[in-house]
Order: sequence, then C-alpha cells, then structure tokens
Amino acid sequence: MSNPDRSCVIRLAEAQACIAGPAGEHAVSVFRRGPLDVALSVPLRPKQQAPHAQDEIYFIVRGSGVLIHDGKRDMFESGDLLFVAAGIEHQMEDISQDFAMWRVFYGPTGGEVAI
Repeated sequence: MSNPDRSCVIRLAEAQACIAGPAGEHAVSVFRRGPLDVALSVPLRPKQQAPHAQDEIYFIVRGSGVLIHDGKRDMFESGDLLFVAAGIEHQMEDISQDFAMWRVFYGPTGGEVAI
C-alpha cells in the first residue's frame, strides 16, 4: 500500500460503501491535505448549499442535474466538471436518482485570485 501522504488511489466503490452511515449521511470525506478537501457525495434532492469559503470543483461521476449559480442555470451530466468560486451562491436542482459526484474544496479562504 502506498503512503497516502505521497500518493494514493481512492476507489469510488470503497468510498460509496462508506456513505450509508447510521445517521443517513450522504457524503464521505475521502482525502485531506493542507487546504485540499475531497469528498464523495450522493446528495439529497434538491441540494441547497451555502456559499463556501474556498473555491470548489465538482466532478460528476454519474447522473445529471442543473447547477444554479451566479445568476445562471446550467445543465450538467456524467463526466462534466463544475467550478464555483469561493463566496458564490449556488445549488443543484433536478438531480437524477443515480447522481454521484466528487466534491473538491481547495485553495485559500476567499478563493484564488484570478490571473
């Protein structure tokens, strides 16, 4: 097994098996390193969210939905990557029954400075 401080493989099936916790959890944190925080999420519908302190990326594993963000409505599906800057109000609507995503928070509080 590799040292997770240097490299690792995070398996979808293993992470998903940890989600169905006793309190009805719908996400599991799978990796943290410095300001990087990765979780697998199978969110409840609809997915209301508060703005986050860090920039955020979603990798859509399966399913589809609509991202409401920054005055826009964008459809997404399996294989898509979504980006939401720190502090932006957003939510997901119309997510399919089979929906799953990797959620990644990264960078400093307040988000990265655009170049």
